[in-house]
Amino acid sequence: MFDLARPISSIAHHPPEPAPGSTRSSYSGPERRSGSSRARHWLAATLDEIDYGMLLLHDGANVLQVNHAARAELDGTHPLQLVGRELRARHPHDAAPLADALRGASDRGLRRLLTLGDGEQRASVSVVPLPASADRFGPVTLLILGKRQVCELLSVQGFARSHRLTSAETRVLAALCQGTPPTEIAAQLGVAISTVRTQISTIRGKTGAESIRELVRQVAVLPPLMGVLRGVAGHVCGSCDTLPVHA
Repeated sequence: MFDLARPISSIAHHPPEPAPGSTRSSYSGPERRSGSSRARHWLAATLDEIDYGMLLLHDGANVLQVNHAARAELDGTHPLQLVGRELRARHPHDAAPLADALRGASDRGLRRLLTLGDGEQRASVSVVPLPASADRFGPVTLLILGKRQVCELLSVQGFARSHRLTSAETRVLAALCQGTPPTEIAAQLGVAISTVRTQISTIRGKTGAESIRELVRQVAVLPPLMGVLRGVAGHVCGSCDTLPVHA
């Protein structure tokens, strides 16, 4: 878990001043603070269940919040990396485009889609300026990390269970979702091509897919599934207690 000194919860520490002549109550006693803390907790838990890497930044590249998917995604091969509380480009040639996109988001409210990295490690990143808050907190920018594969393994497994696929059929489905042709699947699994074709036909029958393309599309558009057992535990949210969240 990254030791980020200033969590997203700090955004809500300073309520906005009421407008002149307003009759709106500015009460921020323990009941309201307790409700706000619970809301922040569930917001953090919700972000951790989203199967896209998401980071909240302020003052340029300083990190406020990192969800679980982003912590897992920002490994040694991703073109972005976290150094302490700062998000940086891993390769020098990506540093200027990243800084320009973050500056454009915070200063001018510009959205940007970046492609960073080289070769098989290329990755897309969406840079989204968020609406200014009323509490005088500085501009906040949302970064959404693009996926590096079409179908996640947990989604494939969940889809297979829901359609009562066998373990062999699940392996074939997973390979199809990675774009592997049937002849290569047969070679990888050490079975005849006729066996793989029969399994594909059975899978299509169980799922109602008219073609392999339709089958892959069904899996690709599934809601994200996150595992209960995660490589990195805990929320980056200083005032939130961490509760187990089940997939």
